Amino acid sequence: MNESQRQSLLSAIAISSGVAGFTNITPQQRADAFTNLEQFKTYPGRVAACVEMIGCDALQFTTANGNTADATVPGKLYALGIIQEFLKLGYNGLNDSDRGQLRTSIVTAARQLAMPSAADASNIKMDESKRILAMKIAVLLADLATREFPQRWQTFVTDLFAPVSSGGIWCEPGADAGANTIGVKICLECLKLITEDCTDSDFNAKISTVRRNDILLGFNEVTHQILPPLFELLSNQYGDLHNAKNTLIQMNQYLASSGRTTAQMTPEEKAQYQLQLDKRDAAGTILADVLGTIEKFCQSMPLDWMFKVENGVDFVAALLHLLQEDVAKIQVLSVACLQQLAIRKLDQDQWYRVISSLPAALFEASQASAKRASERGIDPNCIEMLVEQLDYHRSLSKMGSILVTCHLAHITADKDVSSGKGPKFEAVSRYLRLLSEMMSHQSGVICGEQINMWVGLLRDPAIVRTNVLSPHLSRVLNAYMTHVVKIRWDDVWDQNHIYSSLIEASWDDDDEYHEWLGNLRSKASQLFRAIGSTEPEIASTAIHLKVRTLLNAHSNGEPRDQLNPENNELTVHSTACQEFEGVTQPLDNILHGIPSWALDNGSYDEKRTRIRNTIRPLLSELANLIVSWNPNDVWLKFRRTTLLEALKHYWKYNPATLPTGVDSLLMYLSVTDNPPKDRLSEDVVGLRKKSGVSLVAVAKKVPDLLVPWLSQLSDRAKSLLSSGGMSPVNEMHLYEFLSCVATAVANPLDRSNFIADVLSSSIRILESPEIQNSIASVEGLLSFLGIAQAASNPASVTDPTFVKKVTNDFEMLFSSLNQLLSVGKRCHEAAKKRPNGGLPLQNLSATVDDSCNFPDEGPVGINELVINDPFVPLWPKILPTLLKVMDVTLRVWHPECQASLLQNNIQRYAVAISDDEAFLAMKQDGSVKGVFGEGGTAGSIVSGTDRRDLNLAPRWSGWFNESRNTCFQLLGLICMQRVIFAPEISHLYPQFVAVVANQEHLRSMEHRHFNQYLKQFIEIMMLSCPATLYQSHLTAILGPVFEHLQYRLQYSWNPVLGKGSLGIETTRPMGSDNCMATANQLASVGVEQWLILYYARGGLFVGDLNTVTAEAAVEKARVELTRTYADMLQSTLALKGAWALVLANKAREDLALKRNDPSKLMSGPVNRLSDGKDFLNADGSKRTLAQLHIDARRLVRIDKLCHFLLLENEQIAGSLVVTVIQCLEYPDAYTCRRCTRIVHRILESVAWLDKYTELLGYRLLSAAVKAIVTEPKWMVGTEWDMINVIRDVYDRLVLGQYLLPGGQGPGLQMSRDSANSMMFEQTKVADQPLLGGGILTATSDFPRRILMEIGMSREEVVATEKTLSEKRSAKEQKDVFRDLLRVAADKTKQAEGVNRGDNGVLDRAGAEESLLHGKLRQPTVSALPEKLVTYSMMKKKEGSNSPDPADGPWHGNIFD
Repeated sequence: MNESQRQSLLSAIAISSGVAGFTNITPQQRADAFTNLEQFKTYPGRVAACVEMIGCDALQFTTANGNTADATVPGKLYALGIIQEFLKLGYNGLNDSDRGQLRTSIVTAARQLAMPSAADASNIKMDESKRILAMKIAVLLADLATREFPQRWQTFVTDLFAPVSSGGIWCEPGADAGANTIGVKICLECLKLITEDCTDSDFNAKISTVRRNDILLGFNEVTHQILPPLFELLSNQYGDLHNAKNTLIQMNQYLASSGRTTAQMTPEEKAQYQLQLDKRDAAGTILADVLGTIEKFCQSMPLDWMFKVENGVDFVAALLHLLQEDVAKIQVLSVACLQQLAIRKLDQDQWYRVISSLPAALFEASQASAKRASERGIDPNCIEMLVEQLDYHRSLSKMGSILVTCHLAHITADKDVSSGKGPKFEAVSRYLRLLSEMMSHQSGVICGEQINMWVGLLRDPAIVRTNVLSPHLSRVLNAYMTHVVKIRWDDVWDQNHIYSSLIEASWDDDDEYHEWLGNLRSKASQLFRAIGSTEPEIASTAIHLKVRTLLNAHSNGEPRDQLNPENNELTVHSTACQEFEGVTQPLDNILHGIPSWALDNGSYDEKRTRIRNTIRPLLSELANLIVSWNPNDVWLKFRRTTLLEALKHYWKYNPATLPTGVDSLLMYLSVTDNPPKDRLSEDVVGLRKKSGVSLVAVAKKVPDLLVPWLSQLSDRAKSLLSSGGMSPVNEMHLYEFLSCVATAVANPLDRSNFIADVLSSSIRILESPEIQNSIASVEGLLSFLGIAQAASNPASVTDPTFVKKVTNDFEMLFSSLNQLLSVGKRCHEAAKKRPNGGLPLQNLSATVDDSCNFPDEGPVGINELVINDPFVPLWPKILPTLLKVMDVTLRVWHPECQASLLQNNIQRYAVAISDDEAFLAMKQDGSVKGVFGEGGTAGSIVSGTDRRDLNLAPRWSGWFNESRNTCFQLLGLICMQRVIFAPEISHLYPQFVAVVANQEHLRSMEHRHFNQYLKQFIEIMMLSCPATLYQSHLTAILGPVFEHLQYRLQYSWNPVLGKGSLGIETTRPMGSDNCMATANQLASVGVEQWLILYYARGGLFVGDLNTVTAEAAVEKARVELTRTYADMLQSTLALKGAWALVLANKAREDLALKRNDPSKLMSGPVNRLSDGKDFLNADGSKRTLAQLHIDARRLVRIDKLCHFLLLENEQIAGSLVVTVIQCLEYPDAYTCRRCTRIVHRILESVAWLDKYTELLGYRLLSAAVKAIVTEPKWMVGTEWDMINVIRDVYDRLVLGQYLLPGGQGPGLQMSRDSANSMMFEQTKVADQPLLGGGILTATSDFPRRILMEIGMSREEVVATEKTLSEKRSAKEQKDVFRDLLRVAADKTKQAEGVNRGDNGVLDRAGAEESLLHGKLRQPTVSALPEKLVTYSMMKKKEGSNSPDPADGPWHGNIFD
């Protein structure tokens, strides 16, 4: 590059970077400059030119007007950038000489920058442009080191850490901070970058593993050249910092002694004062830089680097000492270094050294802080100091808790700690005391950082058995009880809170605070419960004192702030309400956690008896305080309700105050406003709802204790119901409450009669002529809901009288159905909790019948079912009406009815989605506060109005949803209760099938309806049906359902996949703007074509909803239906849910039997603690005798249902298997992954049957191969699952190999048939899919045809099969398929060329994402060919008398 080109380049750099001296630059000049710079990047001699540029002391050029301009810094930055890009692309192509020259040039540039000049000698502050240049050079040095060190750059450490005068870039010994230490910044940044690149997993793709290991080995050999200079720098700069601070203190004292301030200093004094400030800040900056590098060492390098004490170098002691220093956040950085050490796996000596040293170090740091405060003339504990030190205190709390959490084993394994004596016990105890005292900090974030630690300690049974926690739990408990009380953020904004500035420093805004509070409360629940369980005396004393103090201070609402101006009552924001709200959670969880021995009347040892004698009076007084408290304000009544609900755990042992408490809750169900209003206020409605919920919660916990008062409770309930004015929700709560109590009645007949009496009014309403007429026809239902009237009188939908009448009519119908559903569910839940587990057997034998001949696995009469479930006798009355409601509701969605409604501007909203469903389709984030909040979807379907307004149009969609979902749930309930299979209902079963499997109903349902239909009814029916009744009861329903599902899903996804005649535009949602045209299409295209278009848009009518949310709703409906189908099949094939748990338990039992180790049955998963005394399920829950009997029946159903679905009915099996195969192609990774599991179960069940060969060997395999070969983006992450499907198919249909269940394990090869060598012997478990299933004995050519269709030759297929027969492990076989599919994918990609468009998730995944090309991806920095041999390696070999190192280049004793 000649001088003219050089001048032109520098001018372009100056113009583009805005160098001073250039003014009035035109856009054209700027564009030309950028063009020149871009062109230079392709100039062949650019690297040599850049090397020359960075070697120059100054880069100057002549401007157009003849002036000289300096472009040294931007010019060198540009040159370094060019060299950095070259390192990535062309460096590996250089020879040794060129590499060495380039390396030398960069080191020389660093040395030039680090060389102190005459101006630097007096300049403390570092020039910003030099700092930027230094950082760029550090990046380049790090890039070079990762490519060269240690094999090719043996002098790297000496090049950096030697002083400038000795040829390095490190500062001179004793050099002042500032401009003289620019070389230090380069070295520190370089070390930090190399450490990060070689240890952080995020850089795995950048640097090869071998290269990273070589670099780390090299560093480990030269620590004696790195760590001592680093420690010396740390010590010297801390000394400079300390001296500067002391000088400043003396200056301030001198000024104070003469009655002056810093503002009154003379110019000479100001200069001297500023000099000391600059020295302090410069030294602090260097210390911060050093700590930044040390943090990386602490995170990843060998622990000896920090913990080894040698020749006065002790980094841990230095870090602890630096906790005293607040300049440049040094104390925070020191804590960060200690935190990185805490995360590591410290040995016991290292860990005890840290926890033993921290209390003393923090005491010294506290004294230093107090000294600084006194020098400023302020209180050390004032808010100002707390705000300044918040980051330090928060990081300290986090580090301290991590140090314990990551090393619990050191506490549990130490005998001193276990015995409660000795120096180690004292060290742990002092350290925990330090952490617990730290929680007295006024900011809640300090407590928040420690909560995981305390929960972890309390959950460890070995630690709980020691005395190490007890002395600290009182402080811990009080701290968390304090901070779970919500802060009133308005006080913070108005600066009325005593800690406003501290709170604002702790959280950015109220949203962040409330998110933090929610997380804290969630975790605190475990803490409160654990403390109550382990230390009930401490917990009881603390909560008793807390509640008593609150009642003494706030029982009448004192200080009565934040009042409602309308009635002068307290609001939710009043101090008293917030205080009581905060104590509810601790009370509930502590009472829940208190062990039974602390409250019951059992006989225990002296210690437990003493504790019980202390606890009982406290909790008795506590219960009396709450029950006797009688506040007048609505919100205080609400808080009292929550406290009464918490007492349910105590009432279980002492029900003395239970009647009074329940009576109070019943009284609150009828509370009114004061003064009375025409319409109840939201506060009163909320109180009533909470009272109802609390009643149900109490009844579920202690139903047996309420049975003696059942008659009085029933009379009280009837009085409340007859009084009027109760909302449907409260009525439902009352019914649930009574049903929960009734389930505890001992006599089955009495239970049943009571439930019948409770629900008699609901049944009468359903049987009333008004309801029966309304559900007799679609017209009747539309008139009942006010839809029909809207056609002739549009104003009726907003007429207040008419709206209230229609609303009351619907609530009457819906409430009746909902009450039946709620009570039925409660009765069923109670039945499952009975000793027989809900089985229609009274006495369960201690052993399970191995013959699997269960008399109850068939039709069971209602008279037998009622023994467990008092609700079942009501079904003959309920079912006919239920079927009518469901039938007439679903008929509204028939095409002809939909078309009629869509043509009316108001009636159309009856078939629309609701505002709530639109909200769920939105992308959720914390900024939107619900449907009715800002940014919510209220008023988006019916523009400008929502269901809260006196308008029927926005209410219809919600009403239909509630009615439909309630019907589906009731159908599921009748199946769960097994009534639908009872002989007494057999005469209604044809009518039942005619409704639930009606083809017109199935075809007309929207996706969202069908989704609920599958989840709430079909899945439950399959799981609940006795094995002997599959043919008689499931065939007529599942056949049409599965056949229709295949049809529905196919036409839902075809437009998305580009299949068929419909384009992607057909998936556009139907809204108010195009619904008329869609309705008119019915007559022109016919029902069949109209339904195809209907499925393409998910069946949704979105009203006036915006386009973005509407499209999201359609996509959500399509995807959710597909996922629901996959989840349903997983549940019914025992791949998830309760049936999968049965198989997991069986596997555990087989393993325990095989190993003769019953303890295997008493341990749960690793993330759950167990006492080793009870038999447990695989999920950690307790295993009962009833469950053994239930699981035995489920095992029979698992086997029989799989056989029924796949082998007994061609309509069901064909539709099911074809649909699952189609689901593998749908662009949804969730569905695809689950369907691969279903496919394995299908293969295990039917692969041995010839009639499935074409379906599995061609259609299934082609779908799986296509999904892999086309590499769509949506498949990323599921490729191995799909390849395993391919392996399973090929092994079973071609190679004569079968796999373990789920496609796991190696291919188990079957021998050739001795009678026919062309065939394989069948497996012994062909009819037992849960043991691996069978194979196709006659080899199929369908899979081979697939391989040949993707480009393989016959010889390649034969070679592949030979390899698969020889290598049968799962990994080896999957690798074989991956390699051959990669070749096919590459061929397919080449054939596509540039014609494949961008289809989003359907687009091909890039090489960096694709599993097929994973082995082809190479790191940017590859391993060097030279073998690394270090001095340590040589010494080790010499010490073991081994021969010389393996052949390889020796690089001299560079690490000696």
